[in-house]
Amino acid sequence: MSDAVGSLDTPDAQDEVPESKKKTRKGGKRAKKGPLKRLALFYRQIVAELRKVVWPTRSQLTRYTTVVIFFVIVMIGLVTVIDYGLDHAAKYVFG
Repeated sequence: MSDAVGSLDTPDAQDEVPESKKKTRKGGKRAKKGPLKRLALFYRQIVAELRKVVWPTRSQLTRYTTVVIFFVIVMIGLVTVIDYGLDHAAKYVFG
């Protein structure tokens, strides 16, 4: 398919940049900044990411905490029962 300028599949001659005019990066962005500037940038990015977080409401936080504590208590009970059963089974088998 072609239009008034030329083929869409091939780039125009004016779009091509000669190899001698292309800029090459040697150190990247990090090499140009000092360690304190990089640290400041890191902390700015942390603050920016924390602002994106959707924080739970107090009622959600209470509900989630209750669910976690209940789950932990259930798991402690389950492990205790299994441990108690395996202890008695080992005493029965090995005397």
